[in-house]
Amino acid sequence: MSPRNIERDLQVREARINQILNSAIETIAIKGIGSVSINDIAAAANVSIGNVYHYFKSKDEIFAEILRRGQTDYGQHVASLAGSEGNAREKLSLLCESWLAIDNNWAYTILIHTARLSDASSEETRRAVTSRFTNNLEPVAAIMEQGQREGLLVGGSPLELAYYFVSLIQGLTLQRMPGNEVPIRARAESIVALFTVDR
Repeated sequence: MSPRNIERDLQVREARINQILNSAIETIAIKGIGSVSINDIAAAANVSIGNVYHYFKSKDEIFAEILRRGQTDYGQHVASLAGSEGNAREKLSLLCESWLAIDNNWAYTILIHTARLSDASSEETRRAVTSRFTNNLEPVAAIMEQGQREGLLVGGSPLELAYYFVSLIQGLTLQRMPGNEVPIRARAESIVALFTVDR
């Protein structure tokens, strides 16, 4: 097989995996990991059940991979933002805007909390999700600490402030579940203002 065909096959494989994972996010969030089936995930992805099993051994593996990818991508995004140019207030605004701009972050938030609270989640999944969540607070804490040095953000433990900030924006995304949206728009500048020193 030529290198070009191998590369194309790998691209097709990755596209199919992404299709399954992206379709499974809202399906699992709505039905719950204990109630959702491979049939539900296959139907949402518009693929055969055999196709899902070709890439994943179980719904638990799909669930764990969705969480791993989502939290890893978010962590990389926040770390990149923390290391970028600009003041802390600008960075928090960008973080907030990017989080609120993703339409299905309500589903990710449900999945993160389901993984940590549901008996249907393995202990390994619970530990991994909690560890990634905690690690992802570090770059947000670095932004908080920068803002304190700049005199822009309120005092206190930077890690604690990061925890409040992330929990707040996650909670706000839960209010945007399709069909049940609260008719109030969350604005990044209003959220960041809660952590800003009055000048």
